[in-house]
Amino acid sequence: MNRWTPGEAEIEKQLRGGDLQQVTGGRSNGAALLDKAQRTLDTARSIAQADPNSAYTLTYDAARHAGTALLAQQGLRPTSRGGHYALERALRGQFGQGFRAFGTMRRRRNELEYPDLPDESASADEARQALDDAQALIDAAAKLLPTLGIF
Repeated sequence: MNRWTPGEAEIEKQLRGGDLQQVTGGRSNGAALLDKAQRTLDTARSIAQADPNSAYTLTYDAARHAGTALLAQQGLRPTSRGGHYALERALRGQFGQGFRAFGTMRRRRNELEYPDLPDESASADEARQALDDAQALIDAAAKLLPTLGIF
């Protein structure tokens, strides 16, 4: 399988800067992470009405697992230095605006986890929208995964 060429410059820049690193062996198989993404989303869906904040956080985690699965399939992963923002940049750079929702979810999750105001919370509608967005990301990742080769 050939190397995925869209966004090569972004990936190479992140590798040089230490925001991403290359991995081999079992760590370069994204299938398990994609399965984890769906399980996490299913759990989030089950609590969305009762606990929208926790559901939103879990939903973000599901989307993050799906994105990480795509990188893993290419023999890549974010470092602790690059973190979640490196993943966002890699997804946008390689797979375009279809993964834009991940950035929105990442920023909102940060607002919920590190609030400026003590009563910051997600609404049930906001959690439901995030669930839909994350499912779309997981579905897109499932289609992309078999087309990706090692970077």
